[in-house]
Amino acid sequence: MIRNVLIESNELLFEQIFFSNLCGFSNSQRKASACCCVVVSALGNNGRAVMESTLKEIRNGGSVLDLDPKSTVGGGVRDVYGEDRATEDQLVTPWTTSVASGYSLLRDPHHNKGLAFNDKERDAHYLTGLLPPAIFNQDLQERRILHNLRQYEVPLQRYMAMMDLQERNERLFYKLLIDNVEELLPVVYTPTVGEACQKYGSIFRRPQGLYISLKEKGRILEVLKNWPEKTIQVIVVTDGERILGLGDLGCQGMGIPVGKLSLYTALGGLRPSACLPITIDVGTNNEKLLNDEFYIGLKQKRATGKEYADFLHEFMGAVKQNYGEKVLIQFEDFANHNAFELLTKYSTTHLVFNDDIQGTASVVLAGLVAALKLIGGSLNDHRFLFLGAGEAGTGIAELIALEMSKQKGNPVEENRKKIWLVDSKGLIVKSRIDSIQHFKKPWAHDHEPVKKLLDAVKAIKPTVLIGTSGVGRTFTKEVIEEMALLNEKPLILALSNPTSQSECTAEEAYAWTQGRAIFASGSPFNPVEYDGKQLVPGQANNAYIFPGLGLGLIMSGAIRMHDDLLLAASEALAKQVTQENFDKGLIYPPFTNIRKISAHIAANVAAKAYELGLASRLPRPENLVEYAESCMYSPIYRNYR
Repeated sequence: MIRNVLIESNELLFEQIFFSNLCGFSNSQRKASACCCVVVSALGNNGRAVMESTLKEIRNGGSVLDLDPKSTVGGGVRDVYGEDRATEDQLVTPWTTSVASGYSLLRDPHHNKGLAFNDKERDAHYLTGLLPPAIFNQDLQERRILHNLRQYEVPLQRYMAMMDLQERNERLFYKLLIDNVEELLPVVYTPTVGEACQKYGSIFRRPQGLYISLKEKGRILEVLKNWPEKTIQVIVVTDGERILGLGDLGCQGMGIPVGKLSLYTALGGLRPSACLPITIDVGTNNEKLLNDEFYIGLKQKRATGKEYADFLHEFMGAVKQNYGEKVLIQFEDFANHNAFELLTKYSTTHLVFNDDIQGTASVVLAGLVAALKLIGGSLNDHRFLFLGAGEAGTGIAELIALEMSKQKGNPVEENRKKIWLVDSKGLIVKSRIDSIQHFKKPWAHDHEPVKKLLDAVKAIKPTVLIGTSGVGRTFTKEVIEEMALLNEKPLILALSNPTSQSECTAEEAYAWTQGRAIFASGSPFNPVEYDGKQLVPGQANNAYIFPGLGLGLIMSGAIRMHDDLLLAASEALAKQVTQENFDKGLIYPPFTNIRKISAHIAANVAAKAYELGLASRLPRPENLVEYAESCMYSPIYRNYR
């Protein structure tokens, strides 16, 4: 499999490796054969036959320099561009010709159907002989790929197989993902994408998005124009400084924008050609990566301060200039100190959205609103305690306070008093206000200092415990047992990703509360058997929100984001939870219905955008749910003339 992937992604590299490792060759013979590898790549099958005879001569002691050039160059084809005479020191132009041939069609992921091409299409598009005679429809292809995926025991192998499929047959990739979303979502996104980012330099084969580094300062607009698709509707961009709970992964954070945009298409129905993943490479402070020979990014410390701000400002201006006012820019996995500043700075000039701050907040709020049917009361009747006061924790807290104000009509400041945050130094209280970051200050309440989470639980007596710390196993047995002592049905949300960083497992939450906990996590956990009953943990996954939210923004032609749009998304998601889900202890609907869920979220978001005067696509469609469904990309194969 590795051999085939390398041949398809970089034929010259494959041949260089192959010829330089031929059995029985001396060092001088290997060097001679390496000179031949460039020739083979341009020759095709006839040329390879010539090369075989050439290698026989080399094995018998001859030198490639002694051979007759006419017998070895292109099988008699004139070397117009000098490629066969090129060395690493002599530059050549990589000339290619784009023709409507079967061979190029099979290597175009947007149009390739593999064995699904019928006889008529094979004749019309010069595919006869390039494919085995069998014809598989798309459903059979899907079953075959799924069967193969299930043979892999290592999640990263499944991830790489899915990425290979996406790069060779786009429609089959999305059909497979849509039809098997609950099984494959953990493969293409969290938790597996975390490991993929950590090893991205080793598994990198083809660019799946744009890499914009400090070397391109002053010409970012020019770099954007290199992307082949010109009608872009959504960009997911990261600078790789805070990838999930894994820290600074620099340029290798590209796995996150690629994964997010796959979900935009599969779950929200945006066209793949309208999605652009971007990694901003300003360096990395990860010493392991800086010393890694396979690291694919700039090997320098991160740019900060004015240099960083100026570079991002050029990027934001170039995006708007190239793609217009209505392109959605989603910030992903920026460190706290940059995430809040970028969102604040550009929210008045661009259509921007931070999934870590706003998307997480919206999906958690939806779960809380749904959970009220299980724990009773309104949001204003509950007390919330967070472990973690970064962009996710403060973003969730603020949206909860906004929703309380909407329901009760009282000031946001009053509602914040029911929400408490614990950071690495303990409970955030007023006596610490001079030493904490600006985004934490609204949550500094009157209370004596408390260092430990367990003591905070005892002092605050929360009804809801939410973990956004990025630190695994911090909801200890004592903490969970105290929550169970305080509440008949403690609501416990362990949201940190990936799975290894979750504050506790589903099994622990159920066992330590005698099966009474209502539990949801950021990464998926399997159902748990407790006391003869099957308990199903929910997943507070941002994938519930951002695809539908993005679709709603795009189909309404929204030009700016607004907090009320996030509340509208939360409200729509909460309404999709059925009584059957509640009976299993679930506060989120199953992902099997995610496209229908996304359509309702998109409709609710679009309706609010029209109401607020933020929509530019007029007139407003009469039935927004039906319109959202009609806008969704379908991965079903097209028939070719």
